[in-house]
Amino acid sequence: MRKVLSFMVTALMLFSLASCSKYSSKYKAVGFVHSNTSTSAMMEFYTFDGRMVFRLNSAGEGAIKYSAKLESGSATVYYDYLGTESELFSINSGDEMDSLGGYVETGTVYIIVQTDGECRNGNFQFTLD
Repeated sequence: MRKVLSFMVTALMLFSLASCSKYSSKYKAVGFVHSNTSTSAMMEFYTFDGRMVFRLNSAGEGAIKYSAKLESGSATVYYDYLGTESELFSINSGDEMDSLGGYVETGTVYIIVQTDGECRNGNFQFTLD
């Protein structure tokens, strides 16, 4: 009985740890490099199709500074602060942008890059300002 109880507690703990994140990444990519720290994130790729999720931690009131470049395809970038997903920006073939948006305060900020099909030669960078 003790072994069964121990197994059930261990299984419950593993399940709890595996299902902590609200969002998950799912993608196909070639030449894909990405980085995620507590206050910045970036991704650069030759081809990318799917969704990439970054988790940042805001230390105070501010906004998200972002830059993006895309040779072909289209993508929409969302951010989630306090459980509400909002669009940050959209980018299409040949576009390049550098801007500031998305008001945040202290807490966890999710940035979600979602493509509409395959994209080529892209570069996305995000920093909490």
